[in-house]
Amino acid sequence: MRILFITGRYSYGDAKRGEAYEHQNFLPALRRLGHDVEVLDSLQRSDYPSFIELNRAVLVKVEEWRPDLIFYVPAFYEIWTETWDIIRKCGTVATVNWAPDDSWKYSQSSRFTAKHFDACATTYRDKIASYLHNGYDRVLESQWAADASRLQHPLPASECEYDVCFIGANYGTRSKFIKALMEVGIKVACFGHGWPNGPISGEKIAPTFLRSKISLNFSGSGKFIERYLPNRRQIKARVFEVPGAGGFLLGEWAPGIERFYELDTEIAVFHTEEELIEKVNNYLAHPDIRDACAIAAYQRTVREHTYDLRLNDIIQFAVKQHQKIPTGSGLIDWSVFAQAVSQHKVTPALALMRVALVKGCSIIYGKKRGPRAARRLVFELSWRVFGEHTYSSKGLPGRLFYCES
Repeated sequence: MRILFITGRYSYGDAKRGEAYEHQNFLPALRRLGHDVEVLDSLQRSDYPSFIELNRAVLVKVEEWRPDLIFYVPAFYEIWTETWDIIRKCGTVATVNWAPDDSWKYSQSSRFTAKHFDACATTYRDKIASYLHNGYDRVLESQWAADASRLQHPLPASECEYDVCFIGANYGTRSKFIKALMEVGIKVACFGHGWPNGPISGEKIAPTFLRSKISLNFSGSGKFIERYLPNRRQIKARVFEVPGAGGFLLGEWAPGIERFYELDTEIAVFHTEEELIEKVNNYLAHPDIRDACAIAAYQRTVREHTYDLRLNDIIQFAVKQHQKIPTGSGLIDWSVFAQAVSQHKVTPALALMRVALVKGCSIIYGKKRGPRAARRLVFELSWRVFGEHTYSSKGLPGRLFYCES
């Protein structure tokens, strides 16, 4: 099968932050499944002068390469809803939207964009009812997983290099937990954006988990979300990556995590700083218990939780849903795209509004963060007031903040 994989190559489009997670993990899995995959980098702004050219590039690729399926990993509103409608009307390409952040993104994004895809894959079981309530039944419950190419049988604790490690960006409450451990004398090796050690390459992540007696995971949803919705906890990819790499996971509890691993016999969880400290000390003092859990979790990961299994299920579901729609002509309707382009304009009034917003936000947040803060303000107002239009060619955030999006 020919698959067009639309995602960002780098995290947030920034090469300094390393390879984006889906690019790093999904792409190899799709190719291992035997598919012919080509990638369109939707976050590399230097490749396209505007969202117009980015959307045009998607349609040109569909027209010239004729993929059987498009697997889309959205960031914001970079691919217009009109573009997806044109592709669906074409009738020859199945489209699937990967929606792993529906705990908070469903209300602001998925509920508006889902109907423009043949299928959506969400990692939140409790959001299935929300999709159905809004009249969308082409949704599949999925989840993060482990890279099948990096599966490694656990090492005994006696052969591990690190006592405790954490791999991931430094944001939210993460530094508070790490500080609490270090204050009682527990050494923690931290790697990722915002930590003194900085990020490590994708090739080094699995070996680091393997050589750590305990690998931590935190379930917070990000800076903005944790500030205003502090109780939003997510099952992160690390939940599956650590056991798959042969490590032992001690993770912050998140709703539903017990559906994937047995607590205390495969993985362990904590809720508070005090519980985290207690459990770290306990597992360091009882390596036999740690080793037994690591082996059990590894075996379960191999059986149930690899991306080869997950993505194959998603693809089969999307193809099945696509077969339900009428067969199209296979042609791109460029007249519809031209109409969408005509709506993606920055009028003099909008240009003045952008200048005022950026100037005001720069006074508060500084010149570097000001433009992005202005974009965030417009986006938060837009999806609340204009709903679906936010994700169309006429959406204000996309028209005003191309480089900042």
